[in-house]
Parts: sequence; C-alpha cells; structure tokens
Amino acid sequence: MSSEISTTTVASQPRASTRDWIAVLAGMIGAFMAILNIQITNASLLDIEGGIGTGIDNGAWISTSYLIGEIVVIPLTAYFSSVFSFRRYILVNSVLFPLFSIACAFAHDLGTMILLRGLQGFAGGVLIPMAFTMVLTKLPKTQQPLGLAFFALSVTFAPAIGPTIGGYLTENYGWQSIFFINAVPSALMVVALALTLDKQPMQLHLLKEGDWAGIIAMTVGLAAFQTVLEEGNKEDWFSSPFIVKLSIIAFVFLAAFIWIELTVKKPLVNLRLLTQRNFGIGVAVNMLVGVALFGSVYILPQYLGQVQRYNAEQIGNVLAWTGLPQLLLIPLVPVLMKRFDVRYIGFLGISIFAISCFMNITLSADSAGDQFWIPNIVRAIGQALVLTPITAITTAGIAPSDAAAASGLSNMLRNLGGAIGTASLGTILTKREQFHSNIIGQSVTLAREEVRDRLSQTASYFMAHGVSDPVLASHKAIAALGQVVRRQALILGFSDTFAVIGVVLAIAAVALLLNQKPGAGGGAGAH
Repeated sequence: MSSEISTTTVASQPRASTRDWIAVLAGMIGAFMAILNIQITNASLLDIEGGIGTGIDNGAWISTSYLIGEIVVIPLTAYFSSVFSFRRYILVNSVLFPLFSIACAFAHDLGTMILLRGLQGFAGGVLIPMAFTMVLTKLPKTQQPLGLAFFALSVTFAPAIGPTIGGYLTENYGWQSIFFINAVPSALMVVALALTLDKQPMQLHLLKEGDWAGIIAMTVGLAAFQTVLEEGNKEDWFSSPFIVKLSIIAFVFLAAFIWIELTVKKPLVNLRLLTQRNFGIGVAVNMLVGVALFGSVYILPQYLGQVQRYNAEQIGNVLAWTGLPQLLLIPLVPVLMKRFDVRYIGFLGISIFAISCFMNITLSADSAGDQFWIPNIVRAIGQALVLTPITAITTAGIAPSDAAAASGLSNMLRNLGGAIGTASLGTILTKREQFHSNIIGQSVTLAREEVRDRLSQTASYFMAHGVSDPVLASHKAIAALGQVVRRQALILGFSDTFAVIGVVLAIAAVALLLNQKPGAGGGAGAH
C-alpha cells in the first residue's frame, strides 16, 4: 500500500515544461559565457599586452577589471530585476554583454581595455545569478538537481576551458577574435529568452526604496580595494602615498558598507545571513576556492608564456585537460551526494585540488606542457567534486525568502576571492622572484671557480660565433648568465605561488568539515 502511495506521489509531482527548460538552458548559456570570459584572456595576455602597448605587470588588469564589474553587479541583480522586470533586465544585459565584448577588440590602450572589460563584466555578472534564479523558479524540486549540475558545469568548466578557447583563437585568428566569440551564443540566448520568459511590468517606484548608500559604498570600497591589490606591488605598497590614500578610502567605504547593511531596513546585501553556521563557513570556503579556482587559471598560463615561451594556442592545449574531464565527472556528483555525506565529498574534492597544486611546487627549467598533464587531470577531478557539495552545504537551512540574497552574497564573495587571488598571486610571484634572485645571486659570484669557468666558456662561444671583441664577448657572457639566474628565480617564484594556492585549499578543506551535516536534500534547491 505504501509503495503504491509513493509511486502515485512521484508520478503526481510537477514536471517542468519544454518552454521552461528552454529558458533555463538559455540562461545557462549566459552564465557559461559570462564565467568563460573571466579567464578567456589569460592564455592570450602576452598577445593582448603587445597589441595595446602595455607591460606584463599591467596584464592582470585585463582579467581583474572584468571580475570587478561582475562582483559589483551580482548583489545588485535581484534588486534591479525587480525594478525593471526579470525579462527586460536579463534581455538588455544579454545584448549589452556581446556589444561590450566586441568593443574590447577595438581597444588600443590599457585604459580603454580596462573600462570596456569592466563594462562587459558588469553586463555579464547579471547573467550568473539570474541563471541560478531560473533554476529555482522554473524547475520543480525534483528537477532542480539537474539544473544545479548545469550551473556547476558553468562555474568550474568555463574558467578551465576559457584559456584553451582563447589560445586557439588568438594563435589562428588574432587576439581580437576572442572578443567576438560571444556574439552568436548571445544572439541564441536573447531569442530563446525573448520567446520563453513572461512579460512583467516595471516597478520604477522601487528605485526610491533602493539602498543607494550601500550601493555607492560597496562600489567605491571594492574598486579602491582591488586597485590597492593590483597596484600595491608596483608602487612598493605603503611607501607610496597613493596606495596609503587608496587603502584609507577602501577601509572607510567598506566599513561604511558593512555598517549600512547591518542597520538599514532593506539592505542591498543581507550580511546577517553570515551568522548562520553553514552559510557563514560555506561562504568563507567558497571564497577560498575562488582564490584557487581563478588564481590557478591565471598563474599557469603566465608560467607557460613567460618561462617556456609558449604561444597562446600551446597554453590553451595544456589547460584543456583541466576542463574536459569535468564534462564527464560533474553529472555524476548528484549521484554521489545521494550516497555519501556532502561534507566528505566536498572535502575530498578540495583536497584533490590542493594535491594538484602541490604537484607543481618543484618546477624546473624542464617543466613544460607534458609535465603538467597529470597535475591538470588531478585538478580536474578535484574541481568537479567541489562546487555542488559546497552549494548544498552553504544553502542548507536558508529560508526560500532569503534564497536570492544568499545566492548573490555567495557568488559575489566567490568572485571577490577570485579577484583577490589573481592580484595577490601576481604580487607574491614578484616578491618571491626577487627573493630567489637575491639568494641565487649571492652564490653566483666571480669568487667561485665554476662561475668563472662558465663565463669563460660562454665568452668563447660568442667569440666563435661572430663576436670579435673579447671585452664585448665577456659582457655578453655576463648578460647571458644573468638571464639564466633571472629565469631560474622566476621558475622558483612560480613554484611558490602554487604552494600558496595549495595551502589556501588545505585551509578550505578543513574549514568545510566544521559545517553541520545538511538534512536530506538540504540546499539542493535554495542557493
């Protein structure tokens, strides 16, 4: 009798219509493209930097400015979609996103590129939480896990495959081509959403109720904070009056933002959600994972480009193996979550991700594409097991009325972690390269016989290959040895950055175990 009732109950549960699924899948195209574009420039940074005439120290801004645009707009999305209507807001941004992207192809200087990438991120950031909202509103509870799997695929597969796509396009069609890739998918998305989303009236009166003080404080504070991270290394940090002033601005505005959100009646970001154990710890873990997720996809292309002199397509081919296995593994995660404690699945995934980073801490001049194949496969396995369990843990116990706020806060902080990670790892790389250069330089002196022998052999080589002046040959030999020292210091610096990422992930893995075990299905439908 009970089995008959159970069968009847399952059969009577609602199913999403074809129209709803088209809307959800169209939204996932938007989320995938928005996240893809965070990392699509990474394999092509050297080409873009050459094209717009800027130095390698400024290249991180091309990725970071896009991330900042996303970070700022994600918590604004729920509010503005209520003001302008869900359908109108997502359609407008689905059109603006490819337009700003195409405009980036015509940028001729760093300032213009940063502005356009920021605007592209501002439009693209809207598509991420709105895709998630459609999973929660268009799909019934029984079908939401499948929708969540699509979303997880966007968040982890897109940044992993981004440099591969960008590298191929750059090498074969020029770096400008990576900014045209969004046109066709965006057109399909706009048509599908226009046909499947219901029209709703605008509620412009809500503009008067907006938390504008919080919006301004958050925008200024985050922009100043990220600028401090990005420029601090080049400006020698707090010895620079510019960095000191900017740090004060960041501190004052972010402190004001926190105070406003805790006191205003209708806060832009409900920070009180962080007091819930699973959500607070889960968001912290999500942020640390963001540091590793975006940081690792920034550092490895930099290593392959600067040390091994790989072109964009070669870099993309190396990184492809961090993405492709996830296509097979992520759909299996919901099945594992039904059988095992999601905390242990997430712990295992983060731990495997960390191991893949620690596999790269013994880099040498011989560490090239082939040597990254196994670490990248290991990383792909780990990443596939990370996001969906963390989402389930983080949202366990969140009331449906707080789902949109929780989603915005979680996504914002994960992307903020990515922005901090990209900027911080660039700084760590520079500092550690300087450190290793000083250490190696102390050993490479003329007082050592092997150094004198090396210089003599190198000078003889130059003399035998067209240099007739012995003094000039000696100078060239010293310069060549200096380049060897700098290259080795750079390699050791990259090794240290991978170690830092591994430690960050180890902390995240341990922190995840501090959560309470979610109830059955906890969080599956309430991100």
